[in-house]
Amino acid sequence: MDGASASALTEAIASAGGRSFAGAAQVVFQRGSGRAEIADLYQQSPLRVLFPSTPDDPLPLAVLVNSAGGLVGGDSMSTSVVARDGAAALVTMQAAEKVYRSTGAVTSVSNRLNIAPDGWLEWLPQETIVFDQARLRRSMRIDLEGSAAMLAGEILVFGRTARGERMTSGLVHDAWEIRHNGRLVWADALHLDGNIAATLADRACFAGAVGYATLIYAAEDAASQLESVRETAGAGELHAATCMGSLLVARWLSREPHRLREAFGHVWCVLRKNRGLPARLPRLWYV
Repeated sequence: MDGASASALTEAIASAGGRSFAGAAQVVFQRGSGRAEIADLYQQSPLRVLFPSTPDDPLPLAVLVNSAGGLVGGDSMSTSVVARDGAAALVTMQAAEKVYRSTGAVTSVSNRLNIAPDGWLEWLPQETIVFDQARLRRSMRIDLEGSAAMLAGEILVFGRTARGERMTSGLVHDAWEIRHNGRLVWADALHLDGNIAATLADRACFAGAVGYATLIYAAEDAASQLESVRETAGAGELHAATCMGSLLVARWLSREPHRLREAFGHVWCVLRKNRGLPARLPRLWYV
C-alpha cells in the first residue's frame, strides 16, 4: 500500500471510530560517568522510545514514536520523563503528530516531566497537527526540584494547511502546569470548542493565525535570557516573551506554520547555546 492510500485508510478508520488505543512510555535518566544513562524504561504499544546515537551532542536523545501513525477519537497517550539528580537529556518526536477528526470521542494526551536538583531536561516534540473536527485534550505537568532547569515547548497547527484545510470546528484543550518544590508557579490553558473558525479569525484572538507555539525556559538565569529571546523571536507574525521569576515564557502566532517552526527552533538554539550546549536541533527536525 502506498503512502497516500495508507493515509486515506487511516483517516477513514478514524472517522468511523473503528479503533482506539492507550499508548504509554516512561523514561528515567540518571547521571552517568559521562553523559546521562537510562535508569528505567517502560513502553506500551503503539508508543515506542528510541535512543539514536548523538556523538555531536553531549546529551542523550530519546525519540518518541507513535507507530500507529496518528491519534483518533478515543485514543490516549501518556508520557513520563524523569531526570534524576544531575542528569541531562533531550526528548523529541520522530515526526509531527496527527490528530484525526472525530465523530465525538476525545483524544487524550498526558505528558509529565520530573527534574531533580541540578537536572536539565529538554522537551522538544515536533508540531501537533489537529485536523478539522478533531477533539483533543492535552495536558503537561512539570515538577522541578531545587536547582532543576528545563526547556520545554509545543507547537499546534490548526488543520492540514499544506492541503488548504483549516480547522472550523472541534475541540482543542491544551493545559500547562509547572510546580517548583511542590508549589504551583505557572498554570495556563488554551480552550477552543465549537465554532473554532470564528475564534481563529477574530482579531482579538488568533487574528487569522493557524499556528500556535509555546516555549518555556525554567532556570535561575531566566531573566537574563529575556532580551536575547525577544531579539531572536521575530520570524513569527506575532510573538511575545515575558519572565516571571525563574520562568521565561515565549509564544508565537503565525499564518504560516513553517515560519513559526523556524522561529521556535531559532530561539531554542539560542537558549541552548547560552547554556553551553550545541546551538542546533536534533537531526530529525530536518528530515
